[in-house]
Order: sequence, then C-alpha cells, then structure tokens
Amino acid sequence: MRNLENGCREEAKKSRGKCKKGMAVLLTTITAAGMLAGCGQSSETIHMATKPMTEQYIMGSMMKTLIEQDTDLTVEVTEGVGGGTANIQPAMEEGEFDFYPEYTGSGWNEVLKEESIYDESMFDQLQEGYDALDMTWTGMLGFNNTYGLVVASDIAQQYDLKTYSDLAAVSDQLVFGAEYDFFEREDGYDALCDTYGLTFKDTMDLDIGLKYDALAQKEIDVMNIFTTDGQLSAADAVVLEDDKGLYPSYMCGFVVRNEVLEEHPELQQVFDKVENLITDAEMAKMNYQVETEGQEPEDVATAFLQEKGLLDQ
Repeated sequence: MRNLENGCREEAKKSRGKCKKGMAVLLTTITAAGMLAGCGQSSETIHMATKPMTEQYIMGSMMKTLIEQDTDLTVEVTEGVGGGTANIQPAMEEGEFDFYPEYTGSGWNEVLKEESIYDESMFDQLQEGYDALDMTWTGMLGFNNTYGLVVASDIAQQYDLKTYSDLAAVSDQLVFGAEYDFFEREDGYDALCDTYGLTFKDTMDLDIGLKYDALAQKEIDVMNIFTTDGQLSAADAVVLEDDKGLYPSYMCGFVVRNEVLEEHPELQQVFDKVENLITDAEMAKMNYQVETEGQEPEDVATAFLQEKGLLDQ
C-alpha cells in the first residue's frame, strides 16, 4: 500500500490577488486588467484510490478525466493500493481518501462483515450499512466482475448450453480446467459441483495464465473465469449463467464520503453520467487492450469515453 501516513491532507487554499491603484488612469486600467487575469481561485483537490487491478486503473483514469472536465475540481489518484478494500476502506473512514471504485459483494462481505451471499436485491441493505459509515454508493457502472464458467463455443452450440444447470446434463462428457486454488477453496470446485450436480469426465489443474490456451487447444472444455477477464474478450467461448446464484454479485460502483458530496454537489452529475456505462464485455475488452495489447490505461479510458460521446470536443 502506498504510504498513507502522509495521507492527511489540507484543503486546497484559496488565493485572492489584491489589485493596487496606479497614479494614472491608464496605468490603473492596465494594472487592474493584469491583476484580474491572475486573481483566479485555485481549484480544490479530491482524492481517489484504486485497487491493484487493471480495470481499476482504467476506471481511475476515466473518473479523473470526467471530473476535471465537468467541474473545477482536481483529482489526485493513488493507484494500486495494496490490500485493496482492507486498506482503502479504513483510509476512507479516516478521510484520507474521498472516493474509490468498489464491488458490491466485496462491500457486503469485507466491509459490513456479512456472511450471506450477496445479490443485487440486497442493495438497499448494503446502502443502509454504508449510511452508518457516512458513505454512499453511487455511479454504478453496470458491469459485474464476478466468478463465472465458460465453455468452448462449439461445445455450447453442440449441447445448447446457456446455464450451469444446462451444463450438468452433459458434464460427464466434458473436461474441466481451473487453477489449483479453485479446487481448494470452500466456494470453489466442490461447492460448484454440489450445487449443480456436476460430474465432469476429468479435471485439469492449470496455471491461471494458461487456461485460455488450454481451452483454445481443446485440452479442456469448461473452465472458471472472472467475468471481466481481459483474455475473455478474445476467447472463442461462451459465458454461462449462474442460474442458482451460487456466486455473489460484484457490481462495480463508487463509494463516496457523504461529506464530499455535500461540499461538492456538482460531483453527483458526473457519477450520474457513468451510471450503467460499461458492460461486462466492454470492461473485458478494455482489460485486454491494456494487459495483452500493451496500451496505457489512460489511453484506453480516453478512447472509451470518446466512443461514448462523453468528452468535450
């Protein structure tokens, strides 16, 4: 985590120039005009944090660009805070950060310490919990970075697979691949099979970076993913629906300190502008552009905002 001990911040100081009178009318006019040009009020700075994830770097760039375009505020971004929620949330409560992108399921389990599986029907309860922290969820971007399953496109077509339940009927003919951790987690392979009655023909333990290659080379037929994986946007694969709601929802939005929204109500217009802006597929594509094509997050963010018509010409 970047050093938060130095995160205590002074509010931006407002400066006002004092125009002096000259002895002659002409000099007075010239002097006044010159001083007025330099007597502007400096913009205030608000502080945003992001987690150490590609998509968070992209979102950080998007929000900095939009806020600085649409308001008089300056956004200082602390990128890639180690530990993510575990370190950003306490810093938010101390006022060291003003807002950050978060995922609903993470807020439910990690911040509010709820043990139940989160789904979006519980959003009002989530917000009530954050009310006690004097914070608000807003600017819900529209994409859900949750756990998922994909099958090769030809397999999906052959068996008409759309849901995990569909998969159960033919799982004994298919090979499942995942990284070692998925087979060991409580909410991993065993929970998946128990919930849906899956009995795969075989399983393969794969390095996380090799799963997509294995799917493309027909070494496996089914694998676990995150729904905004960059490689997913280029894979010949179909994402199945978790029709029994095994995995929590992780819709992405912004957690903002209420004090900041009260002091700067103009921010709400920016958060409203990004509501439902990004689909899972669009986020996966942007992640791919950074992780695989080597583009810079800020360039990808700018191009996306231009495509959506949100940047001033």
